[in-house]
Amino acid sequence: MYPRRICCPHIVSSSVAWRSSVLGHPSCYTLLSAAYYSCMAKLSGKEIQKLARSIVTENPGGIRYSVLVDKICQQSPETPKNTVHGSVWNLDTVFPNEIAKPSRGLFTPVTKTGNETVDVGSTEQTASTGIKIKESEFYEPFAEWLKNDLDEVTEVVSLGGAGLKSKWGTPDVVGIYKPLASNLIKFPIEIVSAEIKIDPQAPVVAFGQAVAYRLFSTKTYIAMPTTLTEEDQSRLESLCMLFGVGLVLFDLSKDDPQFSIRVRAQRFSPDMFYVNEFADRLKHHDAEIFEELFG
Repeated sequence: MYPRRICCPHIVSSSVAWRSSVLGHPSCYTLLSAAYYSCMAKLSGKEIQKLARSIVTENPGGIRYSVLVDKICQQSPETPKNTVHGSVWNLDTVFPNEIAKPSRGLFTPVTKTGNETVDVGSTEQTASTGIKIKESEFYEPFAEWLKNDLDEVTEVVSLGGAGLKSKWGTPDVVGIYKPLASNLIKFPIEIVSAEIKIDPQAPVVAFGQAVAYRLFSTKTYIAMPTTLTEEDQSRLESLCMLFGVGLVLFDLSKDDPQFSIRVRAQRFSPDMFYVNEFADRLKHHDAEIFEELFG
């Protein structure tokens, strides 16, 4: 089909003359082609973002930045690729309630429930005295022990299990080691995270979580009950030494847990992308705790 609107001195009103004129003048045909494609709509920045949001929503598992750009360009080839880049690079910042960026170059739709938790083992056990105890009863005692006995942190709080609604970054206890006013030589802030388990059948789960916390933590610790089997304790201790994770054992007594260090945590440089991602989630979860730690 020929375009309805054309502007060329070689074309007359007669359709027959129009066709012969086009076929007889290559330069005119080129002008017509350019006019046709120029008339096709180019997406504006807001339209690109709207299309991008719909594409991200259709991919609950996430979509890579480059793939997203390619999909938009396929659906709207007349829109310059640089325009697409300029409109979608910060979707998570422009639409924080709709789109998240859990890792570099990956956009995911924000889940309505925010439930990303996983099975982390039993959080309730029966002590040798027959009294039922909960895992949460050891968060505060461990936090105090980490600060006062190990002297690993200057500020520490109990987050408690799935407080941040993320399977990748919800430590039971998190602390900050930062320079004091009296320190002559200042140093960067360090995040120290800990995973506490009272279920002796969950050493592998605890180790996996502690390693995941290394993404944003300078040091990570695992606290396990002394009811671990000798084999599990030996394997866990070896793994902790290999991977630089701290290991602490304690008695299942909420009044006197008797925390004891088995392996000291080694210092590692975390990924600053995940450090900021963790800090952002913590601030949105509880601004008061964020200020207590980072303020």
